[in-house]
Amino acid sequence: MKSLIVYCSTHGTTAKAAHLLRKKIEGDVIAINLDKTKLHSDLELFDSVMIGGSIHAGSIQGKIKKFMKEHEDVLKRKNLGLFLCCMREGQEAHLQFENAFPSNLREAAIAKGLFGGEFIFSKMNFFEKIIAKSVSGSTEEISHLDLESINEFAESFNRNNKYLPV
Repeated sequence: MKSLIVYCSTHGTTAKAAHLLRKKIEGDVIAINLDKTKLHSDLELFDSVMIGGSIHAGSIQGKIKKFMKEHEDVLKRKNLGLFLCCMREGQEAHLQFENAFPSNLREAAIAKGLFGGEFIFSKMNFFEKIIAKSVSGSTEEISHLDLESINEFAESFNRNNKYLPV
């Protein structure tokens, strides 16, 4: 099985999650950060695709939105996984997940994950620091990366990642 992890990572948390996930997914797995690399491969070459991003100012990255829109038809035919890094928890995190990914892709996904998030102030610009401080009430770096959720996502994905005839 060949799998592709496509993600955007503004400050490194989603990249960290994607690479942890890459080590846990069975088969050949390639991870591509759309912020740094353009996808040069045809999605048809992959049996499965995982898409991940993070929430900034209430929305997932534009490159992830564009990727999903441009490849929607192909993605619906693949074993699909969706994951989100965000600092919100509970119902708020679930709402952010619903807003980040289109309903047809959420319904088609064989694995979905909320991986928590981090505030890495050393990688933020001035305005991001102000927003993060107002949200968290702190200027200290905060990590709520949920390793258990990453493991559960990988287990679910591996269990459900079956060959789909084209």
